[in-house]
Amino acid sequence: METPAYFGDGGPGPWILLFPLFWALVIGLGITLLRRAGWRGARGPHGPAARGDSPVAVLGRRFASGEIDEDEYWRRLSVLEEQFGRRD
Repeated sequence: METPAYFGDGGPGPWILLFPLFWALVIGLGITLLRRAGWRGARGPHGPAARGDSPVAVLGRRFASGEIDEDEYWRRLSVLEEQFGRRD
């Protein structure tokens, strides 16, 4: 019995190539959609600056997380206040 899925020698036909192509398309589309949705996290191009956070807020988060010490926080805060003015 001849079926269109097999060649004359009993091996799979060229349709077998459609399965890897289909899954590559599905995975590629999924990655593209995740990137457009901002999946990269806060350190990617959708980070604090893209969210519209002020430099003072970013500095405060860095101080709260322990990235910078108190002296460096006050020093940088004084520079930011000189450049941007005091915002209450």
